[in-house]
Amino acid sequence: MADIFDAYALADAWDEMFERPGEVRTAYEPVLAALQPMESAELRFKADQMARAFTDRGVTYAFAGEERPWPLDLVPRVLDALEWDLIQRGVAQRVRALEAYLADAYGPCRVFEDGVVPWRLLLNSGHFHRAAHGVEPPGGVRIHVAGIDLVRDEAGDFRVLEDNVRVPSGVSYVIENRRAMTRIFPSLFAEQQVLPVDGYGQRLLAALRAAAPEGIGDPRVVVLTPGPNNAAYFEHALLARLMGVQLVEGHDLVCRGNRVWMRTTRGEMPVHVVYRRLDDDFLDPLHFRPDSVIGCPGIMSAAQAGNITLANAVGNGIADDKLLYTYVPDLIRYYLAEEPVIPNVESFRPEEPGQLEAVLDQLDRLVVKPVDGAGGQGIVIGPHADKATLDRVRKEVIADPRGWIAQRPVALSTSPTLAGDRMAPRHIDLRPFAVNDGSDVWVLPGGLTRVALQEGNLIVNSSQGGGSKDTWVLAEGPADGPLPDEPGAVPDVVPRQLGPDGDRPASQEGAQQQ
Repeated sequence: MADIFDAYALADAWDEMFERPGEVRTAYEPVLAALQPMESAELRFKADQMARAFTDRGVTYAFAGEERPWPLDLVPRVLDALEWDLIQRGVAQRVRALEAYLADAYGPCRVFEDGVVPWRLLLNSGHFHRAAHGVEPPGGVRIHVAGIDLVRDEAGDFRVLEDNVRVPSGVSYVIENRRAMTRIFPSLFAEQQVLPVDGYGQRLLAALRAAAPEGIGDPRVVVLTPGPNNAAYFEHALLARLMGVQLVEGHDLVCRGNRVWMRTTRGEMPVHVVYRRLDDDFLDPLHFRPDSVIGCPGIMSAAQAGNITLANAVGNGIADDKLLYTYVPDLIRYYLAEEPVIPNVESFRPEEPGQLEAVLDQLDRLVVKPVDGAGGQGIVIGPHADKATLDRVRKEVIADPRGWIAQRPVALSTSPTLAGDRMAPRHIDLRPFAVNDGSDVWVLPGGLTRVALQEGNLIVNSSQGGGSKDTWVLAEGPADGPLPDEPGAVPDVVPRQLGPDGDRPASQEGAQQQ
């Protein structure tokens, strides 16, 4: 075995690459064969080259107040065809159940009347918006894009960790990771028959166009961004470029007569679908936060009137409330009459009588999460927490039981990761991305594998210092579609200036002049 693996010791978790010391899993054999001839210095050189390329292309993220190149590990995460079949069926099932719940919660509310979910869970949710009640989206789609976080437990079984159906981010890194890896290990993709990821933009555009209000023959789609200062701005620009649509800010749009128009250098042009990348609270100062300067006044009224589609829909936050997560298996049975394909992590609801005491009694043995937390913030891992932290979170849970859930700790699976000049096991998760066009839920082959770069750390979020891996899904036959470096694949990305019909948002014109 190569020197870089000589000191590799399996952790107390499922290892993605090795069945046991020195015995590689079948799907990883070509990867190991490609890595074995390399010295650690060569791998480090490749990693440094990749970081410089990411910096030059603007593929960065903010951590501790510093802009850093996106951290991509050189060892991919590999999923065989059977594993992927399970994942895509489980993710699609979950999206369909959450779609049914949102339609019910903002409509007849049968799930509450039947006692499957308590009324208090809806009425106490900070993401429940009465402005969304009764709005019937075209095709019944509220979750146009979903990111469902999965982990593999100690037995190697996949489990759902949480749902993201508001403004899920990270798909740009899936695409960029693949672009980088095809340049580092080009021959492996032919040998492994890895399913491509470069079709995401076309799938998303088709779903957004299908979501246009009825009667619109050639809908105009835009991507609404908070602006260049947003941490995910690169992703917003990338998706607009891949779809061939305009990237706009709130002041590029104007609402009149419950219709939305885009200001361009050629005059105002109608907009029919807005793929928004900002939170509900900042979307429309007339309906939500009146101090928002990044939204578009009146856009929610246009959606209520059926003249524009907002993707994802306003109010979706009630479906990725971490407390609702504990009810999703019941929702799958209630709406779909199916058993969950992928189970949840074992969870507790402190807000229920009797469960609060159970959580407090074993606080040092559970993972405690705020129900509206994001990016790994606020999570307390009991076995790793000190007494002061446990005392603090105990008081917070007692004061607001509705604001927390608790879960059994899962030893997330590990994958070999370049740590300095050697390979070491690091914990990982997986965020597959699903696109719903109203007739089918399509899951992008692969997804974003996030890796905790610190030894023993279970928090994989980039905002907490985590990195990523390219996720390879193996096909049963030859991969169809071009590789990212081949003709017809993903182009180099720069913020889009001109649309397909030549219209340019006024704010972009101003940016060019400055």
